Amino acid sequence: MSPLKITTRDAMAGPVLEITGELDYSNAGELRDQVAALALQPGQRLVLDLAGMEFCDSSGITALIATHNHAHAAQADMALAAVPPHTLRVLRIVGLDQIFPLYPDSDTATRS
Repeated sequence: MSPLKITTRDAMAGPVLEITGELDYSNAGELRDQVAALALQPGQRLVLDLAGMEFCDSSGITALIATHNHAHAAQADMALAAVPPHTLRVLRIVGLDQIFPLYPDSDTATRS
């Protein structure tokens, strides 16, 4: 079991949050809190880099949806980068791959 770690960095398009460890019921609130504290500007893109995410349960998926809603409310965009195969499968099953723009890595997501 790996603890959740969220690292924030700035890119030209907007903030990038690098998620490592497990995003589950015990810590999904940490992601929601960090995202809620972001002052997104209209037209920015918030990227969640999931390359280091080892596990994501339904609470984690709910936190991703809350992140999307926060960005949308700020008239900003939100994208997921480097989604692990097990999480990508869940996103496809529930149709969220149609909601979240998906990119192979955070550099591509911030340039698009």
